[in-house]
Amino acid sequence: MDLIADILLAAGALGAGFYCFVLGRRLKKFNNLEKGVGGAVAVLSAQVDDLTKTLEAAQTTAATSAETLSDLTVRAEEMSRKLELQMASLHDIPTPSQPPAAAPAEEPAPAQPMFMRRAVGAS
Repeated sequence: MDLIADILLAAGALGAGFYCFVLGRRLKKFNNLEKGVGGAVAVLSAQVDDLTKTLEAAQTTAATSAETLSDLTVRAEEMSRKLELQMASLHDIPTPSQPPAAAPAEEPAPAQPMFMRRAVGAS
């Protein structure tokens, strides 16, 4: 009986060893940096780093653009106030009650040529 128990125990140990061997090979393939999940994780990690840098650059650009836009808005409001003040001051100018009398139209003088030809040879 002890012999049968020892044989079964040895068979179990060999089965467990074979199982660990197969599992170890699968784990190596799984963690392979070029083809397996390890490679995918490495690529995704690099992409996350790139996206983080891009996001930081975009946030910096957006902050700069927002600051510029707010400055331009303030300038536009100031110019709007100035234009409103100028328009209001135009309303204060008195309008003449009668339009100015039209001057009589003079007939234009006949145009004289600037250069004249002379007859050559009769001297």
